[in-house]
Amino acid sequence: MLGRSLLEETCSRIVSFCNKNSLKDGLYIHSPAIKLGIKHNLVVTNNLLSLYAKCSGVGYARYLFDEMSHRDVVSWTSVMSAYVKNGSHTEALSFFDSMKISGTIPNEFTFSNVLRSCSALGDLVHATGVHGSIIKQGFESNPILCSTLIELYSKCGLLQEAVRVFAALDNGDTVSWTAMVSSLVEAGDHDGALRLFNRMIEEKVFPNEYTFVKLLGACRSSDHARLVHSQSIIWGARLNLVLKTALVSAYAKLRKMDDAVMVAKQTPEEDQQLWTAVITGFAHSLNFCEAVTAFRQMMGRNVTPNNYSYAAILNVCASPRALQLGRQVHAQVVVTGLEIDVSLGNALLDLYVKCSIGVEDVVRVFNQITLPNVASWSTLIVGMAARDLKDRCFRAFLAMRRSGQQPNSFTLVSVLQACGKEETRKIHGFIVKTNSDSDAKVGNALVEAYTGSQLVDCAMRFADGMNNKSIVTYTVLASKLNQTGRHRLTLDTIKYVHDNSFLMDGFMLSTFLSACANQCAMQIGRQIHCCSISSGFGRQTSVLNSLIDFYGNCKSIEDALKAFSEISDPDIISWNTLMHSYVLTGQTSSALSTLEDMRLAGVRPDSVTMSTVMLACSQDGLVDMGIEYFQSIREVYGVKPKINHYNLVVDLLGKAGRVEEAVSFLQTMPISPNATTYKRLLLACKLHGHVLLGEEMARQGLKLDPSDSEFDAILATIYDNASRFDLGDSVRSRMTVVL
Repeated sequence: MLGRSLLEETCSRIVSFCNKNSLKDGLYIHSPAIKLGIKHNLVVTNNLLSLYAKCSGVGYARYLFDEMSHRDVVSWTSVMSAYVKNGSHTEALSFFDSMKISGTIPNEFTFSNVLRSCSALGDLVHATGVHGSIIKQGFESNPILCSTLIELYSKCGLLQEAVRVFAALDNGDTVSWTAMVSSLVEAGDHDGALRLFNRMIEEKVFPNEYTFVKLLGACRSSDHARLVHSQSIIWGARLNLVLKTALVSAYAKLRKMDDAVMVAKQTPEEDQQLWTAVITGFAHSLNFCEAVTAFRQMMGRNVTPNNYSYAAILNVCASPRALQLGRQVHAQVVVTGLEIDVSLGNALLDLYVKCSIGVEDVVRVFNQITLPNVASWSTLIVGMAARDLKDRCFRAFLAMRRSGQQPNSFTLVSVLQACGKEETRKIHGFIVKTNSDSDAKVGNALVEAYTGSQLVDCAMRFADGMNNKSIVTYTVLASKLNQTGRHRLTLDTIKYVHDNSFLMDGFMLSTFLSACANQCAMQIGRQIHCCSISSGFGRQTSVLNSLIDFYGNCKSIEDALKAFSEISDPDIISWNTLMHSYVLTGQTSSALSTLEDMRLAGVRPDSVTMSTVMLACSQDGLVDMGIEYFQSIREVYGVKPKINHYNLVVDLLGKAGRVEEAVSFLQTMPISPNATTYKRLLLACKLHGHVLLGEEMARQGLKLDPSDSEFDAILATIYDNASRFDLGDSVRSRMTVVL
C-alpha cells in the first residue's frame, strides 16, 4: 500500500513539474499510469489533462477528459481553458453549459475563462448569466473577475455597467483600476480617465507600465502626454517595449516627433510596432524625408515590416506624389506575399489613385485583393471618377453591389460625381430604397449631380424636399449653376435661402456676386454687398475679391478700387482681379502700373497676371510691349508660358496686321497649338482679308475641333468680304447639314 502511494506521488510530481514547464516528455507518464492502475488518481489525471491541452491541443485533452471516470472543477476548467486559448469560444461556452448540467460548481478560474469567451463573442446573454453566478458564489469582489467584467461590458458599449462593477470592488488592485481606466479611454471619456488615475494614486494603488499604456490613449495634448510620461518615471514603471511603443505613438499622434524619437532611442528594444509608430508619426507631421529614412533604417536593422508598416510608408509616398518610391515599396510587398492583405491593398489603391496618370495600376491592385471591402470599392470608384471614366465608374458601382458590399455615403458621393443623367436617376432610386438620403452629404451630392447634368428642376425639387437641407445644400446648388453658366438661375436660389431662413456664408456670397458679375446685375449685386456687411462676412478676402470682380464687370472701377482698399493683405487673386477690372474699363495704363504695384507689395505674378497684362496690351494695340512682356514671362517673372500666352501673342500680331509674323510664330511654338490658336489667326485673316491663309487656318482648326461651327462661320464671312459669295454659301450649307 505504501509503495503504491509513493508511486502515485512520484508520478504526480513528475507530471506536475512537466505541466508547469510545458514539457511534452511528461505525457510519457500516461501509459505507465494506466498499466499501474493509477489512472483514476485525480491529481495525476488533471495534470495530464492540462499538459495535453498545452502540448497536443484541445482535441487530445477533450479525448482524455471524456475517458475520465472522475472529474472535478479543475478538470472542467482545464479543458475550457484549452478551448479559450484555441479561440474556440463557442465550444467553450457550450462546454460550460455541460459543466453546469453535471452539477460541478465553477470556481473563479472557470468564470474567468467563460468571461473571456463572452467578451470575444460579444455574448451579453451568457455574460449576464455568468455575472449573476459570480455574485451568488461570492466572487463579486474578486479583482481578476471584476477586471474581466469591466473589459467585457466596456467592449459591448455598456460603460455604466462597467462603472457599477468597479464601484462594487472593496479593494481594487492595479489590474482592476487599469481596466477601468482603459474602459473610460475606449469610451472617449479622456478627462474621466485622467481623473480616475488621480483617484488611483490617492487610494495608494500603485500603477504599472500597462496602466500608463492605457492612460496614454487619453492624452489629447503634448502637456498631458509629458505629464503621463513623467508619472511613469516617478512610479518606476519599467520602460518595456509595450510602454515605449505607447509613448512613441502618443507623441507621434501629437506631432511631437523629437520627443517620440528620444523615447524610441532610450532602450535598444525594437519591433515592427515601434518602427511603424515612428514612420506614421513622421507622415502625420508631413516630414516625408524622415519617414522614408526611418523605413530604410527599419529594413537596415533587419526588422521585417508588417502590413501596417508598409501601409504607413505607402501613405507617405502618396502624399508628396513619390510614385517611383511607391512602386519600389509595392515590389517589396509582392515579394513578402502581403499584396492580398485588404488594408495594405487599400493603401496601394490610394497611392495609385492619387499619383498614377492612368487607371491601369488602380485596377491591377484592386484585382489582387482577395476580399475587397467597402473602402477598396470606394477607392476604385474614386479613381474612376477622378479620371472622368464615367461608364467604368458606374459599372464598378454595380459590380460592388453584386459582390454583396453595401455602398456607404462616401461611395455614393464619389459615384455621383461621375454620373450622367440616367445614372444619376438610377442611383437616386437606390438611395431612396436604402434610405441613404438621410445622410446630408449624399443628399447634397445628389443635388450637385442633378445640377451638373442640366436637370435643374430635379435638383431644385429634391433640394427643397430634403429633410436635412442646410445652407450647404443651396451653396452646392448655386455654385454648380454658376459653374455651368446658369447665372440667372443662380440668383434665383437667393429666394430659397431666404425662405428657409438660412444665413449666407462667405462662399455663398462669393458665388452670388460672381453670378451678378456675369449678368452685370448691379442692383442685386449691391444688395448682396450690403448683406455681406450685415452678416459680418464683408471683411473676408474671398468676398472682397468677388466684389472687385463684380464692380469691375459692371464698369464701376471706383467701387472696385474701394473694395480692394478694404483688403488688409491682398493676395494674388485680389491683384489679378483689380488688374482685369482696369482692362474691362479700358484703362490699360492703370492695368500695367498695377503689375508694378503688385511686385512692390511682394506678391509674385502668376500665369493669370501675365495673361491679363498681355490682354491689356492687345486691347490698346501695344504690340511690341505685349511681345516684350511675353518674352520676359519666364526670365523676369518666373512663370512658365502656357498655351493661352502663345495665343495672345498670335492675337497681338494678327490684329496689328502682322499676319506673316503670326504664322511664323505659330510654326515655331515649342508646344502644340490648339483650336483657339488657329481661330485667332482666322479672325486676323478676316480682319485683313487673307483668303488663302484663312482657308488653311479653318482647315487646321477643324481638325482639332470638328464640332466648332465658328470656324465655318468666320470663313464664310471672309469669302463674302472677298466677293466670293458662292464659296460663302457653300460653307454655310455645309454648316446647315452638320447642324
